[in-house]
Amino acid sequence: MLSVIPLVEASAATAVTNRERALAVRAACLGWLPLGGLLARLADPVVRHWMQRSGTPYLGEIETVARAIGQPGIWLLHGAYLLGCTALADEGPDGPRLRRTLDWPFPGLGRLVEVVRRHGTAGDYLNVTWPGFVGVLTAVAPRRFAASINQAPMRRRWRSTMLLWLDYALNALAGLRGSGRLPPEHLLRRVFETCASFDEARRTLETTPVARPVLFVLVGCKAGERVVIEREGDIVRSIPDETVVANDWRRRSDNWRPRACGDGAPVENNRRRVAALEAWRGRDVEGFGWATAPVLNVCTRLTVEMCPASGTLKVAGWEDDGRGGAVRVTDHAEF
Repeated sequence: MLSVIPLVEASAATAVTNRERALAVRAACLGWLPLGGLLARLADPVVRHWMQRSGTPYLGEIETVARAIGQPGIWLLHGAYLLGCTALADEGPDGPRLRRTLDWPFPGLGRLVEVVRRHGTAGDYLNVTWPGFVGVLTAVAPRRFAASINQAPMRRRWRSTMLLWLDYALNALAGLRGSGRLPPEHLLRRVFETCASFDEARRTLETTPVARPVLFVLVGCKAGERVVIEREGDIVRSIPDETVVANDWRRRSDNWRPRACGDGAPVENNRRRVAALEAWRGRDVEGFGWATAPVLNVCTRLTVEMCPASGTLKVAGWEDDGRGGAVRVTDHAEF
């Protein structure tokens, strides 16, 4: 039976009223990890200290969530950044639109997705998220803009596959060392709360220091308001054409390893996903007909389509189908 994606009005009580679903999200993420409970106890104070140094305005909200859940791992999950995505910004019948998938290996996240209506000084916006998560990965602000985050590639220090685990560890630690730099998902939330236009959102995403390498995709309401923004430390690359991206830099380097979702070596995996989604540029299709393999894969948990000019948001949750692909697990949801 397909589940219904809830629309939640953001309030101080949201974390408490959704406690059971937030516990299910925690279990889905940590239960998948070896020694997840131990890792949560060890990592929570480290991530909390880093969040304090980052200057995030959402520190108090995470504290509220952690108290409401009452189990270790909430800080760890807010510091984790393990997602793969494929995203395309193109021109639709009503204006620029953003189509994206979000891939995570954690089973259950497709069923647990929700849409939260949040309020900011620049206006309301709809955040596609999970109970207890305070950042923004995918959202639309009607008549302003829509945006999403893709995980950037991982810096490689050694070529040996035997040392790949060390690269993963060092990249994770590198993101926790700095201070005064926002987590990308917190920056994107601040953009939705405070930016009144596509141009203002673009400038903020291009200039605000961020804690990790990240790929932003941003679309506005007027024709041509589309851009991919690559953030690599203090290096900013804005790409207003060929606005399709997976989990690699546009000009790839052997010093970086793309994140991969589904089958195949990371570089080829990214190329195939980009090519498959690019083929849908300018083409209309019912539902999520554009979400086909390899864009849709065993790790896909979300498909989203957004058009800020019309205020349209379409969302679907997916889970592993047991045959190397994904099956839809939520009912049709349009907000």
